Amino acid sequence: MTLGDFFQAVGNNPSSILFYFVAIPLIAVLCYLWGRDEGHKSPWKYIYSGLIYLVSIPGIFAITLSVYLFMFERKSIFDTDMYLQVLPLLSMIATLWLIKLNVEFKHIPGFGRITALLLIILMVFTLLWILEKTRIFAITFVPFQYVVFILAAIFILIYFGSKRVFK
Repeated sequence: MTLGDFFQAVGNNPSSILFYFVAIPLIAVLCYLWGRDEGHKSPWKYIYSGLIYLVSIPGIFAITLSVYLFMFERKSIFDTDMYLQVLPLLSMIATLWLIKLNVEFKHIPGFGRITALLLIILMVFTLLWILEKTRIFAITFVPFQYVVFILAAIFILIYFGSKRVFK
């Protein structure tokens, strides 16, 4: 199954993805009601951490997909898939807002890693956009595994460079 096939399957049967992205903010509302002013304590902060990961990874993917489609594929905003590009983003914003009402993010384990992942993806997309706009073309006979190795090395350099910049 390709990514296009997955998008087509979700478009044909959106009930499961709708349930997923509506259930997570509703769970955050229930956690807010039951654990008001106790979000920094042991059971709640781990529940919030799980909710943040469950909603942020698809949300970051949706942001990345949207940026890719709009900047590199030159797709129209009218071709935006509501289930795969807008719903995860709205669910992520709503869940993070509801969690923020009850606890500060510095108390949630692993929240810094999600933020760092988002910043690294942003830096990689900025680098790719700059490289695309410079119109540098190269004809090469380098095997594909070397290209993947070079891209992984660039990603690692960006990762360690961002750690030094943001410390």
